[in-house]
Amino acid sequence: MQPPLPPLNALRAFEAVARHLSFTKAAAELHVTPAALSHQLRTLEDHLGVALFHRRARSISLTPAGRLLHPGIQSGFDQIRAAVERLSPRQTNRVLVVSAGPGFTAKWLAPRLYRFVEAHPDIDTRISAGSLPIDFATADVDIAIRVSNGHHPGLHVERLMEERILPLCSPRLIEGETGLKTASDLARFPLIHIDLPPPAPQGANWAYWFEQAGITGVDCERGLRFNVVDHAHDAAIAGAGVVMAHKVIASYDMAAGRLVAPFGPELPMFGRHYHLLCAKGQDASPKIRAFRDWMFAEIKLSAAALPAPP
Repeated sequence: MQPPLPPLNALRAFEAVARHLSFTKAAAELHVTPAALSHQLRTLEDHLGVALFHRRARSISLTPAGRLLHPGIQSGFDQIRAAVERLSPRQTNRVLVVSAGPGFTAKWLAPRLYRFVEAHPDIDTRISAGSLPIDFATADVDIAIRVSNGHHPGLHVERLMEERILPLCSPRLIEGETGLKTASDLARFPLIHIDLPPPAPQGANWAYWFEQAGITGVDCERGLRFNVVDHAHDAAIAGAGVVMAHKVIASYDMAAGRLVAPFGPELPMFGRHYHLLCAKGQDASPKIRAFRDWMFAEIKLSAAALPAPP
């Protein structure tokens, strides 16, 4: 059996005194007398069998045991305060937590998010980069954006946009007589691969693209490999090679001219689309509705800014 924990009031007293290094300030914060606070600390030290403070005439300091104990106790009370704060209706209504894949977050969401913040200064938006399935009953998440087939039983699901794959590179690679002109020229350029770890859907695959494009005689396994989409795209922007890109994630860099499509085709990613997910019944929440409407408006802007497909 685990040994019993010290009294909670004694731990609370220790955390406050250790933070202020003052009995007077800690007592004022906890609305008790310094004498009562000192008694609680003695109780805690007796329970633990160690001295936690060096007590001097006009100052106190933590002992080695006190310094060892303080970070964990402080962290625990910080988490308790945060959990209680989240129950506040005011906090619940103004905080919006959005979970999205790391590549989508870095390359699509983050560059545009300032417009949502400007339009909704009353909403505290928090972005959590991740691609694992979300249990909305236990996770501190309001909205998840995931690439999937759209089958998410028990959740509210809205299709946002289709993901497609296509070759992209820096404009520098297509310049000059020896630049990248046709798909057969890929034999002379490094290929950049994206190998996403499970459970992320696979799709940006050079072998699949070469097969569908009818290109033979090119070793499609050579080149650089990344397990994060935006890292692979950044390498292509730097001129390291030609990436089999995720078009949605690349759209901001394509619109800015940092990535170009030297040729097609662009292909669907095995029926996978971006979907907005939330708990059933929560789609009517004002903050979720505001983010959902903003997303659809941004999708239109993003599509309009893209160059015509090759």
